[in-house]
Amino acid sequence: MLTINDTKVVHNFNSGPSILPKEVFQQASEAILNFNNTGLSILEIGHRTTLFQEVLDEAVSTLKELMHLDNDLEVLFLHGGASTQFFQVPMNLLNENETAAYLDCGTWGTKAIKEAKLFGNVNMVASSKDKNYSYIPKNYIIPSDSKYFHYTTNNTIEGTQMHSIPETNVPLIADMSSDILSHEMDFNRFSLIYAGAQKNIGAAGVNIVIVKKDILGKVNRKLPTMMDYRVHIENGSMVNTPPVFAVYVCMLTLRWLKQRGGVAEIEKINDIKAKLLYDTIDSLPVFKATVAKEDRSKMNVVFVMENPELEKQFLAECKENGIVAIKGHRSVGGFRASLYNALPLESVQVLTELMKEFANSHG
Repeated sequence: MLTINDTKVVHNFNSGPSILPKEVFQQASEAILNFNNTGLSILEIGHRTTLFQEVLDEAVSTLKELMHLDNDLEVLFLHGGASTQFFQVPMNLLNENETAAYLDCGTWGTKAIKEAKLFGNVNMVASSKDKNYSYIPKNYIIPSDSKYFHYTTNNTIEGTQMHSIPETNVPLIADMSSDILSHEMDFNRFSLIYAGAQKNIGAAGVNIVIVKKDILGKVNRKLPTMMDYRVHIENGSMVNTPPVFAVYVCMLTLRWLKQRGGVAEIEKINDIKAKLLYDTIDSLPVFKATVAKEDRSKMNVVFVMENPELEKQFLAECKENGIVAIKGHRSVGGFRASLYNALPLESVQVLTELMKEFANSHG
């Protein structure tokens, strides 16, 4: 929710880049003009100065604290979005004669599979493409000889979410771009986690990678310097100039989350927001959820209207009420409300009240 000139309230349901805490906007804007009373902008400080090193150190330490990470997990802030990791992961972990297991449960998993095939063999253990990715596959088998198992924890476009960690002895690799830090889980069970920052952690332009060092250095191929996780670890995420401002916004957002009680506390609020919206959808015949109930995402709520001809009118009324970015992805249609950490409950209440009014008028 953003107030413009203290007059207009905007309820931002954007899927990414997405809403960030108002305090973060304020602090980041002040830092652009005068960072920590240095007379310098955050945009012009040297990345190898103590000024930025303190920012990076706090971002790393706060993320480790929020995720309760063990000492064998390294945190990196890298260039590029999560899509870069679709090829950087197999480039670092998968030899040409080896096979990695992948779960195909949405657009981003499909893209990751395509890139992995450039470096080795891919065993797609299960897919939900048959129903337009409206559910999470169940009871699939992860072969014990797989080099690793890769999956997407939350599917931003389709609105599905994995609500448990797969049981396997194979190293787990997860794309957590759209639900990282939204709920508690045992992050130490993963060998590598990656996430584009522009949803729950910060601004677009930086990618977070959390990796166990013991899985690295086992491929036969020569790696380009900028693609080698080991080089980034050795250089503390500063092989070259990092995205300084994006890392700073991440640090501010992580600090904000810590001050609010961390992941456990934000999960309680996220549960309330998601329950309110799904209960409203289920109670109004004019609207319909598209995802299997047990696989519904608490971050990206996807729904349609029983009468598609009413969708344009509902979007127009959303706009009139300051509700923005509610239109669904072109591959799914309908609507998508993204309920990321920084979205206040009030915004969901405004949306659900409008839905009830619209249903009463068009029921």
